[in-house]
Amino acid sequence: MKSFRLPLLLLTFLFGFATARATTVIPPTFDRLVSDAEMIFEGAVSSMHSEWTGQGTDRHIVTYVTFKVEDPIKGSPGAECTLRMFGGTVDGHTIEVADAPRFKVGDRDILFVEHNGTQFIPLVGIMHGRFHVQADETGLTEIITKDNGAPLAQVTKLGQDESAAVAGKALTKAEFKAAIRQKLAEIAAK
Repeated sequence: MKSFRLPLLLLTFLFGFATARATTVIPPTFDRLVSDAEMIFEGAVSSMHSEWTGQGTDRHIVTYVTFKVEDPIKGSPGAECTLRMFGGTVDGHTIEVADAPRFKVGDRDILFVEHNGTQFIPLVGIMHGRFHVQADETGLTEIITKDNGAPLAQVTKLGQDESAAVAGKALTKAEFKAAIRQKLAEIAAK
């Protein structure tokens, strides 16, 4: 019996550690993405920088991700919009949020932003509030993919059946933006 205690204790510790590192977020529906967002815009990452902030036990790293706004869809993001994200790397020290979006200069995205500056990841549903704009396999059409790279096919399935949301032909950027604008019009008409 004693010979199993240490491996069992070690296994319990490792399982608990792995579980503690995961970020669990319930995917929001398309309606919630659109209604909860204070700003929705298409933009390209133009710059990023990380810095330490806070004092003592509140000291942490934040990364400022600046987007050149190409198309403001909801709210007033301006010509540029900087998002304040928890985590980053400064002087060899890294703080990460598991499953948080990882941006790089040049990324093109449609973002659903809420509580910028006060929420640790200011996107509706964290990674679920970021959609990539990228060329399809022909290079002729821009399509939408989710943060994990899966092509988005059906907005009505977001937050309800994530497998069905990515099953089928990817939405074009124009189709996705039209769906957002239609939902905004429906919300305004209520």
